[in-house]
Amino acid sequence: MLLVAFWTVAAAAQVVPLKAANWQFKPGIVEFGDSAEVARMKIDSSSGFVVLKGFDFSDGTIEFDEIPTDGDFASMYFRWQDRNEAECFYFRTRKGAGKPYAMDGVQYTPVIKGTMCWDILPQYQTNAVFSRTAVSHVKLVVSGRQMRVYVGGGSGAAASRPVLEVPQLEGNTTHGTLAFAGQAIISNLVLRPGKVEGLSPEPGPDPVANDPRYLRHWLVTEPDSLPKGIDFSYALVPAAGTTWEPIDAERMGVINLSRRYAAARSHRIVWLKTTIHADQARTYQLRLGFLDEVWMYLNDKLLYVDKNFFSQGIAKVPNGRLSLENATVSLPLRQGDNVLRIAVGSNFYTWAIVARLDDLDGITIERTADGR
Repeated sequence: MLLVAFWTVAAAAQVVPLKAANWQFKPGIVEFGDSAEVARMKIDSSSGFVVLKGFDFSDGTIEFDEIPTDGDFASMYFRWQDRNEAECFYFRTRKGAGKPYAMDGVQYTPVIKGTMCWDILPQYQTNAVFSRTAVSHVKLVVSGRQMRVYVGGGSGAAASRPVLEVPQLEGNTTHGTLAFAGQAIISNLVLRPGKVEGLSPEPGPDPVANDPRYLRHWLVTEPDSLPKGIDFSYALVPAAGTTWEPIDAERMGVINLSRRYAAARSHRIVWLKTTIHADQARTYQLRLGFLDEVWMYLNDKLLYVDKNFFSQGIAKVPNGRLSLENATVSLPLRQGDNVLRIAVGSNFYTWAIVARLDDLDGITIERTADGR
């Protein structure tokens, strides 16, 4: 009860005790101690989470000093419900430590149904000055659906300008505790609940909200497993009695399948379909982003097959992440209704598509998933 009472102090700065009694963790992954009279939490293992007990954070400021010693990722989670639902900011040390112009040095991602959705959201990464041997001061300002991130050099030295601005936090959670993961040394962890520095809680504008060319409304099947050793099979094409449910695009026109379907480490596909009506026969260009695999049918004829695997030779620009730069597909539309179906495969982290026609001259696309 003392912990709960401590965390309910309203709006005042709260110094978080970096002592073992205040945190939940697996034995052997973290050490607590003092250095130069400053309490420190040293995470020695990249396996497991260190979770703050008895705390519930929604909006405000989170500040801490960190030496991100991990060889890959040093992560800080907020609004943490559990390892399946949270928001996450992290140093990507292999890419960005000592490389001030690396565009993926620091990143934000939501954790949705146990999946880190980083590759769906390439816009939420940037460069920052940090190293694996020196202290960086991190400050997160969280207000409703928005966040600003500051990374400065040295203990308590907050940057004057944010390195990363997130106009819409994408996670499912609105409150929760804090957690850390990845090898790091944490000190001077201070929380200021309610202090949002004038940042609006409302989402920032969606830059493509007024672009009518995006295919935003689809029908989707339930996931189906691909047999081991099989890349694709015509037997997986939906039968006449298949159940289809509406699914609509999120911000930036993205059909985020990871939000609907929990993560699995098996090879799976789902099918999407939508209808495009053309006044006359004509070929249109479709810009397509996808993760990880697609098999596209137009009017029951196989039209396009491709794969987009992160950090593999087949990775599409930008480095296997979701983008309209991934592919351009020619759609030879016939006069009247044209049924576009896409099987989307996943065998890694996430799955999603984003699709936009170059123009709508002479065609009509569905305004809702059920065709209305």
